[in-house]
Amino acid sequence: MTAYETEPGRLFIGGRWREAADGARADVVDPSRGAVVTTVAEAGPADVDAAVRAARQAYDDGAWSGLSGRERGRILHRVAELIRANADELAALESLDVGKPITLCRAVDVTNAANDYEHCAALAHSLHGAQRDTPLNALAYTRREPLGVVAAITPFNFPLILAGSKIGPALAAGNTVVHKPADETPLSALYMARLLTEAGVPDGVVNVVTGTGPVAGEALLRHPGVDKIAFTGSTAVGRHAASVAGEALKPVTMELGGNAAHLVFADADLEKTVGAVIKAFVFNTGQFCMGGPRLLVARPVHDTLLSILADAVPGVPVGDPRRPETVVGPMAGEKHLKKVEEYVELARKEGGRIVCGGERLDLDGGYYYRPTVIAGLPNDSRVVQEEIFGPVLTVQPFDSEDEAVALANSTPYGLASGIQTRDLARAHRVAGRLKAGIVWINDWAMLDPAVPFGGVKDSGFGREYGPEALAAYTQVKSVVVSLD
Repeated sequence: MTAYETEPGRLFIGGRWREAADGARADVVDPSRGAVVTTVAEAGPADVDAAVRAARQAYDDGAWSGLSGRERGRILHRVAELIRANADELAALESLDVGKPITLCRAVDVTNAANDYEHCAALAHSLHGAQRDTPLNALAYTRREPLGVVAAITPFNFPLILAGSKIGPALAAGNTVVHKPADETPLSALYMARLLTEAGVPDGVVNVVTGTGPVAGEALLRHPGVDKIAFTGSTAVGRHAASVAGEALKPVTMELGGNAAHLVFADADLEKTVGAVIKAFVFNTGQFCMGGPRLLVARPVHDTLLSILADAVPGVPVGDPRRPETVVGPMAGEKHLKKVEEYVELARKEGGRIVCGGERLDLDGGYYYRPTVIAGLPNDSRVVQEEIFGPVLTVQPFDSEDEAVALANSTPYGLASGIQTRDLARAHRVAGRLKAGIVWINDWAMLDPAVPFGGVKDSGFGREYGPEALAAYTQVKSVVVSLD
């Protein structure tokens, strides 16, 4: 499939494809060329209302919630099979839409999406309550029941994976869904609507409304027919979404921004560490909320590691995401590229030294930026403290374990972190002190649907993946039966 064979997209509501009520459409841009490749319908409040009503009807009719967990699991298994069967098409769409390397799309995005639906399928028929022992002359037990209609709002950086991390557990628990993908990257969401239907998900159970956050997203957040909001995106927008949910007393899951610290102790295996460090900050062109853009290095090995990075980072293959050898593709859009440029210029003003990179790459009209390493910034620098969301790494020395932990915990974020050490006791000790939802030791981005992830502090609350995610899409009902 080439970029120019992509069909115009429509909204998917109640099992039917339809144009927006007002006929509005929006461009979809290939970030590797800066060229429009197709258009999609741009939903307005009337379209969002129609989607929520369709989801509500499907929920109330019991078309999905009335199935046994085993029956839902069987269909979700089929979804995973269809993702694998259509892996090439999905990878091509994700690469075209986001600009990420096609090799990465196949190995990470498509594989993880399939694995997630498969994992949720297994969880679907293990969802149960429990009998409770009480002094009452009664039989007391709990039931886990679905919440109802879930609003799933997902970002531009991992459209396929992050949609599945919400839709999978929501469906496993018996909910219905209205999904609003990022306006920049809607293509895999529309393709997945076809696969979900083909797998046997009934009409109205999953609805997809493409459109902007201020219009379609806001209408979905505020719709009284929505029972839960599952959001992944920036901390600023997440605060707003949580505030709106709070007004209506709706449960929420918030997976927000990150600015993870990667701690390298003096005893680390530097050969392995370099690979993990580079992966942590260039993975998905740095557009990864669990990326590692802050490198904290024990002073005895600081200069050595910085020198190794200065030699290694310029050799990371940057270019056309459709080439199998490409490791770093373009930024997902022009505004993201400009944001990175602004932060690197700010680093220069704040006294930072550009070790390598520090400039955009002129290639095919796309939004490329060279992987960049910056040394010499103080910890209170905005470039250190704020989320850049691009292929930029800051490097800071530390003199003790306590200082390393203090520096790591010094930003408002707490989504992920990493430790490089050969000292097992230190690894466990420091992991326990880091304020982050997930800690990786001697590697980065080790993710699996069985392992929950999520944030603390300004990185949000709630967990995705694992049985913890499924629990977040259910509510507990207690039943007490008198035995008199």
